[in-house]
Amino acid sequence: MECLYESTMGSNEIYHEKQIKELCALHALNNLFQARDAFTKEELDYICHSLSPDNWINPHKSVLGLGNYDINVIMKVLQSRGYEAIWFDKRKDPSCLNLGNICGFILNVPSDYKISFITLPLRRKHWIAIREINGYFYNLDSKLDAPQLIGQT
Repeated sequence: MECLYESTMGSNEIYHEKQIKELCALHALNNLFQARDAFTKEELDYICHSLSPDNWINPHKSVLGLGNYDINVIMKVLQSRGYEAIWFDKRKDPSCLNLGNICGFILNVPSDYKISFITLPLRRKHWIAIREINGYFYNLDSKLDAPQLIGQT
């Protein structure tokens, strides 16, 4: 299965959004689909509102409106484009996956919380994308300076 959004960049370039505010879910989606505007903050905010239209404080994103979207938003936005997110239990053997049917991976991983150069003792969760591009798998974490090669097919 191919992703709906193909990169418009040269064949040797990989699209990689860098971390801004708490928009790691948005960056993970755009990095996965290899396009700057595959998804927008406005689209994710709209989905948050549609999931909880009657809540003054939306439980699916940051109270401050800086991002920090939850899995419900990611699943809904993927469904709006004809994709589905499938939970994978990390206790399973990954060899059961059919990589030909997978556009990529979005993982929620522990992450340090930093303010400038100071790391605070808070453990937060962070969305990252992993995708195969031209036969190689890359970690497209928005906190990295550049995509990180992690393996090949």
